[in-house]
Amino acid sequence: MCSGRVDLEFILRAFAKGQDGVYIGGCKLDECNYVTHGNYDALANTYIAKKMLKRIGINPDRLRIDFMTGADGNLLAEYTDEFAQEIKALGPLGQSEGMSLEQARFKLEAARNLVPFMRLAERERFRVPEKSKQAYTEFFKGPDIDRLFDQVFDDKIAISQIMLLLKNQPMTTSDIADDLGLNPSDVSRHMITSSRHGMVRYDTDSKCYMLA
Repeated sequence: MCSGRVDLEFILRAFAKGQDGVYIGGCKLDECNYVTHGNYDALANTYIAKKMLKRIGINPDRLRIDFMTGADGNLLAEYTDEFAQEIKALGPLGQSEGMSLEQARFKLEAARNLVPFMRLAERERFRVPEKSKQAYTEFFKGPDIDRLFDQVFDDKIAISQIMLLLKNQPMTTSDIADDLGLNPSDVSRHMITSSRHGMVRYDTDSKCYMLA
């Protein structure tokens, strides 16, 4: 399978199902057999997934991508052994991050719900114009990418987590803030936005928000 087929959904779903690490192996950059050069898509998805993981508190080192030829079996063995040792040192998912597996899965599920939005963001905001390793490195490790990513991702992940909480039961603003470690004023702002979009409604009797 072409590494370009490795979607953000595949990566996040693997973690959400409890995998401690995800390794992606692709053909060498600039040596793709197809005009699509899908390995660059895999590289972009890896960079984006790492930034998503970091922002939900999951160590981005749990995800790795390497590029090699079909004749590089020795490199594959070396890289995967090295990665396995790194993951072993980190421990089970959530352990080195200071959260339970249940908490990690909750955050990952919220991130998975944003995959369609992040695909669109990748096309409109994170698309690198030139397919070269240098261009991708400079773009995704440049000084402006984190600021841009914060603008695109932070509010969306907060709302996604709130929606997951409300899926279980109605909650007050303060309860949501306490559960997610958010500022109550930020929760109120997210609820106003979500209410305008018809996603939630406010019950005046219980003073709780619930899914619309």
